[in-house]
Amino acid sequence: MSQGIDWLSRLLEMMPVTGKLELHCLYGAPWRVAYEQGPVQDIVYHVILSGEAWLNDSYGNREQRLTPGDILLVPAGAPHVLTDGSGAEPGKATQRQGLNVVISENAGQGERLDMLCGRFVLASPHDRLLGTYLRSRMVVRGTSNSATSPQSVTRRQMEALVALMRAEANVEGIGGQAMLNAFSAALFTLALRLASQSHDAPLGLVALASHVRLAPALNAIFFEPARPWTLSKLASLCNLSRASLARYFQSSLGRSATDLLQDVRITLAANALRVQTTSTAAAADLAGYRSEAAFQRAFKQHLGLTPAQWRASRMAKETADTDDASATAPQRGRHKRLRNASKEA
Repeated sequence: MSQGIDWLSRLLEMMPVTGKLELHCLYGAPWRVAYEQGPVQDIVYHVILSGEAWLNDSYGNREQRLTPGDILLVPAGAPHVLTDGSGAEPGKATQRQGLNVVISENAGQGERLDMLCGRFVLASPHDRLLGTYLRSRMVVRGTSNSATSPQSVTRRQMEALVALMRAEANVEGIGGQAMLNAFSAALFTLALRLASQSHDAPLGLVALASHVRLAPALNAIFFEPARPWTLSKLASLCNLSRASLARYFQSSLGRSATDLLQDVRITLAANALRVQTTSTAAAADLAGYRSEAAFQRAFKQHLGLTPAQWRASRMAKETADTDDASATAPQRGRHKRLRNASKEA
């Protein structure tokens, strides 16, 4: 088995993630930012440039402190609230449209916060697969006590990327929005890499990636999913017993290796079916199914539609998205889900 890229690069090649920087927050305490439920294919992110923020729990209590360099990722467009932590009533914030990003400010005189907010967007069916493996809110810490660890190298890369985003957000040069969105997409990959190097990575793919010993099984699943892999064969690649491999996957991923393999196969097939000339039989063969009937059953079980129904729904959605894009200005309505701070409408 040989490949020129790693499994994470292969994953993001199979299911591209687009990024969009939407808001540059410049607040003085007291302030409050509340996000309502958004589309499930969105992973909302916040980057703390300076100052600090508190992520509240569902009861409104302070749960996690975010400091400069920290990045918060919230999968599935889940509702969440950030505050300055004081508990004081926030004043009104105002928004103004810059050339490349919306700038939100308030009149607070307390400790200052400089924060970038945006979202990573997953296309269907990738939101189902990747969303399943990034299920919980994740804080990627921007500081470390070690100066030589792999984390430190990645953090320096992250710092450089965030500095580019901050600089681009502060100038109004042409092409800035395209650059900021490209930087956002790169931010997603770096955040996953940094999280996978952490000893306390949350349940999901990033936790699984922290076990270097499992790399052969992950490579097999992502690079050769059509092969007739069994748990025993995957375990032997890692020089582990079946029981040990199963424990690693269940404790880190919350699912089995065969579940992940099935998800990758269906994702490959769904990608192939986007091409009108690809037959169901060809998609089944690409995904490693020797029986078209078995493929039809597995596909419907995963996505709730037959391959033909899914292809038709995707074509209809892409046509509708094209029509909407031509009739709607970029970013319009994007911030209606944000009850910003500060009691902003």
